[in-house]
Amino acid sequence: MSLKDQITEDMKVAMRAKDAERLLTIRGLLAACKQREVDERIELDDAAVIAIIDKLVKQRKDSIMQFTAGNRPDLADKESAELLVLEAYLPQRLGADEVAAEVAKIVAELGVELGRIAGPGDMGKVMGTVKSRLAGKADMGLVSAAVKKALAP
Repeated sequence: MSLKDQITEDMKVAMRAKDAERLLTIRGLLAACKQREVDERIELDDAAVIAIIDKLVKQRKDSIMQFTAGNRPDLADKESAELLVLEAYLPQRLGADEVAAEVAKIVAELGVELGRIAGPGDMGKVMGTVKSRLAGKADMGLVSAAVKKALAP
C-alpha cells in the first residue's frame, strides 16, 4: 500500500470516528498532494508525498514559533496537534550523530572527486548530494548545520 493510499484510508477512519481535527489535517495533506498532481500532471510516489509532508511540517513548526512569540497559545496548540498528525506519516528520522556521519562520508567522497579537501566554497555541491541521499530521512535544518560544521576550515 502506498503512502498516499494509507493517508486516504486514515481519512476514512477519521471520518467514521468523527475526529474533526485529525480529519481536517489529513484532508489538507491530501489537498496539497492533489494540487501538486494537477499542477505537474503527475502521479505522486511515496518520495514526493514525503516531500509534501516535510513542507507542511516545516510550515507548522514556523507557525508554532510565530504563535508562541505572539502570545497565542490557543493557535500554537492547534498547530502542534496538526504537527503530530503529519509527523506520523514521516519515516523514522536520522539522529544528529547519524546525520553528521553521513555528511562526513559525503564530504570525504567529494574531496576524492575534487582531488583536494572540500571547503566552505563547496557547500552547494555537498548540499546537492546530501539532499538527494537524505531527502525524507533527516531534518534539512539539521543537515545544513552538519554540512557547515564539516566544511568549516
